[in-house]
Amino acid sequence: MRHFILAAGFALAAGAAAADPIEGIWQTQPDEGAFAHVTIAPCGGAFCGTISRTFKDGAEYQSPNLGRQIVIDMAAKGGGAYEGRVWRPANDKVYNGKAAVSGDRMSLSGCVAGGLICKSQTWAKVQ
Repeated sequence: MRHFILAAGFALAAGAAAADPIEGIWQTQPDEGAFAHVTIAPCGGAFCGTISRTFKDGAEYQSPNLGRQIVIDMAAKGGGAYEGRVWRPANDKVYNGKAAVSGDRMSLSGCVAGGLICKSQTWAKVQ
């Protein structure tokens, strides 16, 4: 029985170590005085991020955007690169998006006009 428990523990640790770099909780850059924690997890064959906590002027508050999906269908392209869509709460628009993960930082951009005009943020991994 003891060997089974140890084997199960190693299997769980290996599964956690195999998580994709984009998975986890990320803190957005402030946008018009507010920022959020976004939980990114697998959804279908890609990754989606849902607003899990919101902050304004440094204090947590109950935004109407809690639970909304902000990162939509981000598909891994290799080397820490992802492509999908992103929603910007400040103007309620969805953009073609790209993400690049490097360690505990993620550069996330939303683009229009076929990628000619983009805005980007750098998010920090919280967990």
